[in-house]
Amino acid sequence: MIPSKIETPLTEMLGIRYPVIMAPMFLVSNEAMVMEAAKAGITGAIPALNWRTEKELRAGLQLLKDQCEGPWGINLIVNKSNIKLDFQIKALLDIPPDFVITSLGSPRQIIEQGSKVGIKVFCDVVNVEYARKVVDLGADGLIAVNSEAGGHCGKLSFKQLIPELVSTFDVPVISAGGVGDAAGLKDKLDLGAVGVSVGSPFIATNESPVSQEYKQACVDYGADDIVLTTKISGSPCTVINTPYVQEIGTQQNWLESILSKNKGLKKWVKMLTFAKGMKAVEKAAFSATYKTVWCAGPSIAYTTSIRPVKEVVEELLEGYPEEAIA
Repeated sequence: MIPSKIETPLTEMLGIRYPVIMAPMFLVSNEAMVMEAAKAGITGAIPALNWRTEKELRAGLQLLKDQCEGPWGINLIVNKSNIKLDFQIKALLDIPPDFVITSLGSPRQIIEQGSKVGIKVFCDVVNVEYARKVVDLGADGLIAVNSEAGGHCGKLSFKQLIPELVSTFDVPVISAGGVGDAAGLKDKLDLGAVGVSVGSPFIATNESPVSQEYKQACVDYGADDIVLTTKISGSPCTVINTPYVQEIGTQQNWLESILSKNKGLKKWVKMLTFAKGMKAVEKAAFSATYKTVWCAGPSIAYTTSIRPVKEVVEELLEGYPEEAIA
């Protein structure tokens, strides 16, 4: 049975029925997925980088503003590897989402400017030290990226990270990583999180724009098939351990590694590695070839078939105990 609602500070803040964010996924998240998420009582976000040009970004923002039946968000990469950040922020200020999730850098600019147009800013954090920096800048919430998260995961388990953040800061904490059913959702809320961010279970959905092969891989592979690679962005990132990934390995080669440690060149090497890696991910997402690099997290273990977003949400909430509902 699915509860009619689960109330937390996150549901109150965003006006949603359930404390779940469909996580922003590079090349995967799109307008159709986010709109279906809203209809199902949760909310979703899309990486700004999923739109290649400012014109496409503005068109996507306007579509969501006009047609989405609930709150929606945008993810921003806020470090120097994102050369599109300035026009992305300008577009968001002109067509504001309900919230922004920031990753991989300082959120100062979007926090300061976004607050003027009512944008809530949630920041990806992997430890107390970084969380303190974004809280001091005025973040509205923390996305606690734990060791079970897909993409750029953290090092700490949710059992360690959530309590540390909850006991240290007064801002809401949203757990990211490892949730695919009601028990996982309850575990995170019981530790003090106000909600969860769920990504990988939504890859194999009807509304997802990626290839059938990518979706089927999420069905066929499981949590034990997820490995970390530094070849995509220079930072550890989770991918499905396909035969191609096994062939090329998961570590940077000796030259990439040496250059990445050079203080003067590190930033530029990171940018080049990121660009090269994103091209590989893009090719894998939309075409079926032997050379595939498919990003996903351990929660693909909950993916048993390709189905609509609505059904993934229902499966996530199925059996949530009534006595635990506020």
